[in-house]
Amino acid sequence: MTWETIHLYLGFGDIKMHWIIKVFLVVLATLCIKFIVTRILMNIDKQLTRTKTPWDNVLIKAAKKPAGAFIWLVGLIIAAEISGSELDPKLSSLIAAIRDVGVIVILTWFVLRCISESETALTSSEKIKTKVDHTTASAISKLLRASVIITSALVVLQTLGYSISGVLAFGGIGGIAVGFAAKDLLANFFGGLMVYLDRPFAIGDWIRSPDQNIEGTVEHIGWRQTRIRTFEKRPLYVPNATFSLISVENPSRMTHRRINETIGVRYDDFSLLPALLADIKDMIANHEELDTNQTYMVNFNQFGPSSLDFFIYAYTKTVDWRTYHNVKQDVLFKAMEIIASHGAEVAFPTHTIHMAANEKIDLSPTSDTKD
Repeated sequence: MTWETIHLYLGFGDIKMHWIIKVFLVVLATLCIKFIVTRILMNIDKQLTRTKTPWDNVLIKAAKKPAGAFIWLVGLIIAAEISGSELDPKLSSLIAAIRDVGVIVILTWFVLRCISESETALTSSEKIKTKVDHTTASAISKLLRASVIITSALVVLQTLGYSISGVLAFGGIGGIAVGFAAKDLLANFFGGLMVYLDRPFAIGDWIRSPDQNIEGTVEHIGWRQTRIRTFEKRPLYVPNATFSLISVENPSRMTHRRINETIGVRYDDFSLLPALLADIKDMIANHEELDTNQTYMVNFNQFGPSSLDFFIYAYTKTVDWRTYHNVKQDVLFKAMEIIASHGAEVAFPTHTIHMAANEKIDLSPTSDTKD
């Protein structure tokens, strides 16, 4: 059986079979090259983990998938050119346009992955001693990604034959209309930008607002809204423009936690009060978990309705909420032990009725009648 008979049997007629074999060989070679390059990059990545700098790993990790896509693009373009020249020569211009756009898209993808990997390295890599704030790194990363995407889109339009000057002019006119139509969206965008620049809080901070019912832990800061996880474990989505109108308190950045407690003893323990207060103040001054460089006081405060009130005022060294309550509990227990050691007692609400001596109360009915 001759090749001509096989051609006729397969229905190809006069079309030569050699270009099909070429396309098959190109695809097979592309598959093999991609496999080899992927293995090489994986091995290089493993070797570079031993270096002291994270940036070589950043480049390799960012290049893995775009490199594979680039190899496939080159292989498919070569295969398309072979088949296009055999089937329809007019396809050459279309193939060239796809090739140019594909290269731009892959380069853009590579740059975006470099930005993302750099953000991860700056915030969490063990090779970098000085970590960058996650909120700042995220803001810079988002700005860079937006710039790269816009630039790539303009380059693609230029490659396809569109006039960039016309697009920019249309964008200037359309921007005015969009600004009026989406002023709330723009307000949230610039509100998010101010959060990134001023940094009143960061991801992971506990914040609250005395102006609105906002309290919880910041989970995500986006360009339009911020997600806060409340203490009921519910997500709270706050538009970024809100933060430019309200006061925000950030307890996560406190330096100390305060103990401010009032305790009352009985009026019968008045003579014991000076020595009692001196011992409690000495206990506060020598407590390991209290910062005596800050203001601390133990003073008689007021004559209460049924007690002599004094207050304990001090600052803990810790800012952890659970540890703070353990320290506060220890201080109050020790204060109660000191009160008991002096023979005094913590007062509770009481009422005392004094009856006047030698007084008689006339309970007989009065008569206003006259004879």
